[in-house]
Amino acid sequence: MADKKRIVVVGAGFAGLHAAKTAVRQTRGLAEVVVVNPTDYFLYLPLLPEVSAGILEPRRITVPLIRTLGGARLVLGDVDGLDTDERRVYFENPEGDRGSIRYDRLIFAPGSVNKLLPVPGVADHAHGFRSIAEALYLRDHIVRQLELASTTSDPQEREARCTFVVVGAGYTGTEVAAACQLFSESAAKHLPNLSRQKIRWLLLDLAPNVLPGLDPRLGTAADETLRKRGVEVRMKTSVAEATADGVKLTDGEFVPTRTLAWCVGVRPDPLIESTGLPTQAGRLTVDAWLNVPDHPDVYAAGDSAAVPDLTRPGEITPMTAQHAQRQGVQAGKNVAASLGFGVGAQYKHHDLGFVVDLSGAKAAANPLGIPLSGFPAKVVTRGYHLLAMPGNHPRVVADWILDAAFRRQVSQIGTVRGWAVPLDTSTGAEH
Repeated sequence: MADKKRIVVVGAGFAGLHAAKTAVRQTRGLAEVVVVNPTDYFLYLPLLPEVSAGILEPRRITVPLIRTLGGARLVLGDVDGLDTDERRVYFENPEGDRGSIRYDRLIFAPGSVNKLLPVPGVADHAHGFRSIAEALYLRDHIVRQLELASTTSDPQEREARCTFVVVGAGYTGTEVAAACQLFSESAAKHLPNLSRQKIRWLLLDLAPNVLPGLDPRLGTAADETLRKRGVEVRMKTSVAEATADGVKLTDGEFVPTRTLAWCVGVRPDPLIESTGLPTQAGRLTVDAWLNVPDHPDVYAAGDSAAVPDLTRPGEITPMTAQHAQRQGVQAGKNVAASLGFGVGAQYKHHDLGFVVDLSGAKAAANPLGIPLSGFPAKVVTRGYHLLAMPGNHPRVVADWILDAAFRRQVSQIGTVRGWAVPLDTSTGAEH
């Protein structure tokens, strides 16, 4: 057993989890697979907006790694250093103790963090949306603002507390605006003094349309759904400055608000830049085999890797969960092949389509290029999520059924305070 080769996987998001599981399966227990991750769970990020909207309990989308890794060993820790000469990664565990682990093969998949633009006041007054804590905080914050609005005698304060601004009309921002807008409308109905109060939601993005970069039909369907519900969708507009009293938009308008949800996208984990390995747009440079040039023992996948897009020569694959999961599987196969188990291959994806949940009975999807909207798209969207999640399926379905059958509970949990979820760009998870 002492001569077993060791495969170390950094990160347990979409790429890391599937890389580890594939490596275990391919090597059939003849290689040791170790996963280093800050938490003991895999977070299914696409359903995070449903946690903020009170549809799903947070544990539904946190899948325990111990039961999911399929034989890989889990080490809790934040990786903060890499020595490619010694073949060693360095980390700090949750209690602040230092550690290191040697590897024969390394799969780098630390994921991504919030993208923070140089906008005055954003770091102080906005909150991101990349973790369970941030999702729970946003839910509590929405409820708190409505409750405070209900008790104030100042109409201007009431209006500001009933105004919610979401920046970023990509996947996350669009789904957050859709889910939380319906949640806030439902919550306001049961509060005195808010029965006639307009609950105002704004979705902002500098892009010309909702869901930029995707099939335009998805963006159109999402745009129409949000506008019909009363969401103010403002394209080619963003936040120029954030203050405690509101936000100044790039078109000059000042919007009084106490809520700024920052969903402008993600960037690779800053750990990538500290490795000393070649990068491209902040992501580790890899070839189509997911291997880092001149480092035959180092591979990378997911948001942290600049993977050549063989279907679009000269471009790299976008930072999506779909790519991360597939790249993780291929990285696991290629690393196993480098140790003599199976055959490796280049990463080449085939677009299966995308899904966007718009809450309620609405969604937008294009499975295999077939455009869908409304309830049919909702069925496809939820089916896709169940297939993509590595566990917790019965519990997720149970919560969906309960949400359809009963009124949601509207109350603050109070477990996450604002100071505990700053707009932090130094740590993150795979998306």
